[in-house]
Amino acid sequence: MSLALTGYAQDTERPLPTASQLEWQNAELGVVFHYDLHVFDGQVYGQGNNRINPVEDYNIFAPARLDTDQWIEAAQAAGAKFAILTATHETGFALWQSDVNPYCLKAVRWRDGKGDVVGDFVRSCRKYGLKPGIYIGIRWNSLLGIHNFRAEGEGEFARNRQAWYKRLCEKMVTEICTRYGDLFMIWFDGGADDPKGLGPDVEPIVNKYQPDCLFYHNVNRADLRWGGSESGTVGYPCWSTFPYPYSHSNATDGVDDHNRLLAHGDPEGKFWVPAMADTPLRGYNGRHEWFWEPGDDGRAVYPLENLMDMYEKSVGRNATLIVGLTPNPDGLIPEGDVARLHEWGAEIRRRFGRPLARISGEERNELVLSFKTPQEANYCQIQEDIRKGERIRAYRVEALQDGKWVTVAKGSAVGHKRIEAFPTVSSQAFRLIVDECTAAPFIKDFSIYHVTQ
Repeated sequence: MSLALTGYAQDTERPLPTASQLEWQNAELGVVFHYDLHVFDGQVYGQGNNRINPVEDYNIFAPARLDTDQWIEAAQAAGAKFAILTATHETGFALWQSDVNPYCLKAVRWRDGKGDVVGDFVRSCRKYGLKPGIYIGIRWNSLLGIHNFRAEGEGEFARNRQAWYKRLCEKMVTEICTRYGDLFMIWFDGGADDPKGLGPDVEPIVNKYQPDCLFYHNVNRADLRWGGSESGTVGYPCWSTFPYPYSHSNATDGVDDHNRLLAHGDPEGKFWVPAMADTPLRGYNGRHEWFWEPGDDGRAVYPLENLMDMYEKSVGRNATLIVGLTPNPDGLIPEGDVARLHEWGAEIRRRFGRPLARISGEERNELVLSFKTPQEANYCQIQEDIRKGERIRAYRVEALQDGKWVTVAKGSAVGHKRIEAFPTVSSQAFRLIVDECTAAPFIKDFSIYHVTQ
């Protein structure tokens, strides 16, 4: 039955994704590479210490075999569509030829002071068809004594240092935005704070030089949201809409309510702020490594079954998954990590690359998939055309059993993608029924799968 014939009005007031947000959700899977001076010190990473204690000898940065092609090939094998590099992190050391930050690759003996890891990374991304993004850490800078955005010290001395640091951050962002072509994302870890307070005024710079770039984030704007944990999963339901422009400073009901919203979103939200699920690849056996650490090759990488569980509870719940990869002191992704990424990409394709059947439909609340003979199935996938917003509020999937329709799966949020497992059934027909929606649903895909172990 066409919903257009049953009195559903077109919903013109609900939020819609921008072109860059649509790219973000269509990408589904990306990676982030963490690289900084302390990768080379032979010590287990200690975030608290690294935020306070400067690295005494920056010439320890000397990756003899650095190969960003190898990094990006590994990410591509897993199915990643974009990649992000930590151009600066908590030491303040810059992985490019900065003219404004002397604490950068110009200062080291490696490659005679002419290395540019950011440039190498961006070129590799374009070579292999991944969208490049840059992560800029400004919240902490152990060299300059910046702690949670604030310059250490008191009185005029601290005020002058704070003003200088804000200008430095703005100049570094200008370099990144003007030297490397179009970027997919600029990511300020921990945010860029409030430009009226301790934070630099970076949003106008990104808008001017990278108008199509995703911005994440300051107190005024976030084009996406963190999903509330570093588990690689989000809660269900997970809506792409949010009641305010993401920042906790905009929250009205306290921290607990904000954290719940991070994981689930708000179906009545007035802002399109889709979810990100993130996790390091090396998060197994009690580890949680965003940076390479000595002694953990072969024991910290998540098993394949864990990664697939994350995929189904992130991408399959309307979120985009980002996985942290760890170049080692040689400048390479370790062999075991690369092998697991290849296995993961192959398993995603094996499970979801070839449906038994699929169908799409516009302005219809029922879609049916029929087979000539009964087929065993245990997974379904549903996608809305989110260019028209999230319209579905309740759905069910049914299988025809002995002449009767039996519900095998049901839910609420769909958005870009919903993947759901159900007990294996044999049926000659499956149907999707939209029970509740805010306007006529536009179903981009309804497909049925049989996934074997």
